[in-house]
Amino acid sequence: MRQITASGQSVEEAVLSALAQLNTSKDQVEIEIIDEGRKGLLGVFGTKPAVVKVTVAKNVIQEAERFIKDIADKMGIDVEIATDVNENQVTFDLQGEKIALLIGKRGQTLNALQYLVQLYVNKEKKKYYSVMLDAQGYRQRRQETLEILAARMAEKSVRNKTKVALEPMPAFERKIIHTALQRDDRVSTYSDSVDPHRHIVIVAKG
Repeated sequence: MRQITASGQSVEEAVLSALAQLNTSKDQVEIEIIDEGRKGLLGVFGTKPAVVKVTVAKNVIQEAERFIKDIADKMGIDVEIATDVNENQVTFDLQGEKIALLIGKRGQTLNALQYLVQLYVNKEKKKYYSVMLDAQGYRQRRQETLEILAARMAEKSVRNKTKVALEPMPAFERKIIHTALQRDDRVSTYSDSVDPHRHIVIVAKG
């Protein structure tokens, strides 16, 4: 942990001094004011400097990357990670020769790892991040598969005039189904049961 105590004629000056010594920016640190200082008489007599303790904050995104790599290593998989941060949305794109092992059947392993990473990056609760794990374009391929499935099951529901229950899916995959069928005024959709068995039901209208 990189930490430094600095002083200055004001708190702001002390902080700037610490940032310069740590070669970092204000949004990357935690600041503790030890003494706000005192200007003294005429700015000369009785002057007391302000003192602050500045600590470089943990980079939870970089720690999450190491967390993913550690899990992959234990599975015998060497991965490269490309990370994209857009406000509170973080996407980790995994690449590697044995990436199929990290994806698992219908993405179950990847979804489980995504859930663990989501918990990991939000464990200190200083800022909430929404996490998405992708692996060599799997999420896009899965979305296309789900959209095709949604259309096919909607046709089945309309044709047989009955409810059609889909397999259990995580929330973000259920959202794909809901969104895909919003434009189909022949059917409606809703989620039923509780996790990990929560699933979508497609209902023919009329």
